[in-house]
Amino acid sequence: MTHHQPDAESALLPFDRQSGSLVERLLFNHRGLVVAVCLLLSCLFAYQAMNLRLSAAFEKMIPVDHPYIQNYFQYRAQLGEGGNTLRIALRVDDGTIYTAEYLETLKKLNDELFLLSGVDRPYMKSLWTPATRWIGVTEDGFDGGPVIPDDYDGSPASLAQVRQNVERSGEIGRLVAANMRSSVILLPLQDASANGATPIDYHQLSSQLETLRQKYESDNVKISITGFAKVVGDLMDGLRLMQVFFAGTLVICALVLFWYTRCVRSTLLVLSCSLIAVVWLLGLLPTLGYDLDPYSILVPFLVFAIGLSHGAQKMNGIMQDIGRGADKLVAARFTFRRLFLTGAMALLADAVGFAVLMIINIPVIRDLAVTATLGVMVLVLTNLVLLPVLLSFTGVSKTSARREAEAERLALSDLQHHRHPLWAFLDRFTQLKWATIALVVAGLLGLAGFMISLQVKVGDLNPGAPELRADSRYNLDNGFMISNYAASSDKYVVMVKTPQYYCANYDTLVTVDALEARLQQLPGVVSTTSLAALSKQAAAGMNEGSLTWYEIPRNQGLLNAIITRAPRELFNQNCDLLTVNVFLADHKADTLDRVVATVEAFAAEHNTETLQFMSAAGNAGIEAATNIVVKKANLQMLLMVYAAVIALCFITFRSWRAVVCTVLPLMLTSILCEALMVGLDIGLKVATLPVIALGVGIGVDYSLYILSITLANLRQGMALSQAYYLALLSTGKVVILTGVTLGIAVATWALSPIKFQADMGILLAFMFIWNMLGALILTPALARLLMSQRGLAAQSGCTRSAT
Repeated sequence: MTHHQPDAESALLPFDRQSGSLVERLLFNHRGLVVAVCLLLSCLFAYQAMNLRLSAAFEKMIPVDHPYIQNYFQYRAQLGEGGNTLRIALRVDDGTIYTAEYLETLKKLNDELFLLSGVDRPYMKSLWTPATRWIGVTEDGFDGGPVIPDDYDGSPASLAQVRQNVERSGEIGRLVAANMRSSVILLPLQDASANGATPIDYHQLSSQLETLRQKYESDNVKISITGFAKVVGDLMDGLRLMQVFFAGTLVICALVLFWYTRCVRSTLLVLSCSLIAVVWLLGLLPTLGYDLDPYSILVPFLVFAIGLSHGAQKMNGIMQDIGRGADKLVAARFTFRRLFLTGAMALLADAVGFAVLMIINIPVIRDLAVTATLGVMVLVLTNLVLLPVLLSFTGVSKTSARREAEAERLALSDLQHHRHPLWAFLDRFTQLKWATIALVVAGLLGLAGFMISLQVKVGDLNPGAPELRADSRYNLDNGFMISNYAASSDKYVVMVKTPQYYCANYDTLVTVDALEARLQQLPGVVSTTSLAALSKQAAAGMNEGSLTWYEIPRNQGLLNAIITRAPRELFNQNCDLLTVNVFLADHKADTLDRVVATVEAFAAEHNTETLQFMSAAGNAGIEAATNIVVKKANLQMLLMVYAAVIALCFITFRSWRAVVCTVLPLMLTSILCEALMVGLDIGLKVATLPVIALGVGIGVDYSLYILSITLANLRQGMALSQAYYLALLSTGKVVILTGVTLGIAVATWALSPIKFQADMGILLAFMFIWNMLGALILTPALARLLMSQRGLAAQSGCTRSAT
């Protein structure tokens, strides 16, 4: 007995141009106009894309509504060094810093850095800045001055004086390494959102820093640079390599698609329409006032991947109809009629899933959500409308059509004895035994994955910049900073609010000292500084350096004398705000969690109406606030993404059973993806948080295409096995094609020297493959167990075609 898919006989009958939906008639009866409008839009957006800027901003990476960040914004003008600070170490491999040649090189580097655009010059600090001072006790009382005095002339006597000043400055371990072979220039950067300054061009700044590195490095002199600005700059420099991998992905997709179709024109059209969607997206962004940043750079590729998936489905449907004898225009209209609603609902589910990311009040994630949503929406026009219209003009090659017709004839000639081994294997999951086995295995995997996913950490899991390889120049520089300086580049700042002129009060300083004592006992805390610690040092100094007096003086007059000589970064002008600077060995999630918990517990015990301990400033404090927001947003985001997908699937199928068949495989992939993140030491942070939501959006397409055709066949009275087998022959094989192709293509990103791209490549490859397997194995297995054959066939409202 020979079976036919829906529309197989109708493809050979005279076609009524007035048939189909209003949308179909408007599009295909005015094909020339549709192509002309799309061509005009493509030219317009291609021109607009030339204005697209790749940019980044420190302020866009932080959760602006979190209480910690609100505290930081309120007092940042009084804090001096903020969270966005570069640390530039000039070191010598042989000798010490106390040579005329070294100090002259340091002075020249200091002066050039001072003139860079975006530097917050009043708070810049190095051995050559006037604010770097020493204090000493002499027989005449306190003495002090700049570490490098005004009469410095490079002579041996001057160098000896500089050495003595450094030792009395308290800067060893902070500005100067303990081995005396390097010193640091602190370069705070301006907060554009705070003072209306022009946003910092991090790519240009990074290039200028590299130019200075090349200018001043020699065989004996080396420069290390750390800070957010340098991480972003290195990521932007790595975009060229990212583009190479993107191009390789495109080539792999093109070759596999051509191998499947054996048709150059249809392969080029599918790829071109997906690339047109990317061009439209890149043109829309500057038109709407958006930039592209390093953390959303993968979105254009995801748009291409989703477009390739939908485009391959349309191309495959048209090729099959032409193989059955239909005219190319008729084939395009039949395919549009069968798959437009399914494709539109799948893209709408993608768009809603991406738009849900807007709930996370971190500007860079919101920008990513807007970018991804725009990209998916343009796919409706480029891949669901433009591609079928273009194929209605070009069709496919006769060889491809004959090849597809012969393959379909052989597949349908005897459904029991001439099935392709792969299709026959997948069809087993419509049987009760195999369906039960598949679901039990999936349940065990889900349980194990869930237990492992509970260990996923929020924030960075390794020192340095996790976006870059451990052996990258930046992470090697960061390793040098950690091993040579007690005042590391990871600083957590606790703000202590007091009444005016009360910051040097004895009770205040004693309480601050108690907080420091707790913090210094924590693993990962390298050192702390505060006005309280300075008061104890000064008290000993005022008493001939005797450590017997190393405590906070009870005499208020003495405390007032101490504060007149204290560095201004420890307190503000009105003496109603002082800071506790906590220098950390790293910014790992566990380290930050310990500090946050300790400060919060201390604040709960000691906060009063007149004394308040507030977190947090410094780069580590801002990252701690970001981690808190990301942890909360992860669950909230997933719940909203799945709620949106469930609602749209129910609108599409009008069956809760069909919704379960679609959504459960996606949930399994999400769970296993988080477990994989644990195995790969990838933490949940701003850069990785959207990945799960993006994976859900990509995966729902596979299930919708397979289940919509399966249910359409069931409505015609077919058994589940036959209905699913025919769905495999149409949309199912394209799901396999795109899933495997994209999975292999992005897996090559694992070779990228940019760890961020390598991690995303592994995670995306995993989700492409597992979402494909879930759609092919778990969807029919769930259908077999959830619904009876008669119940499935009776659900006439399960799916609707765009007729």
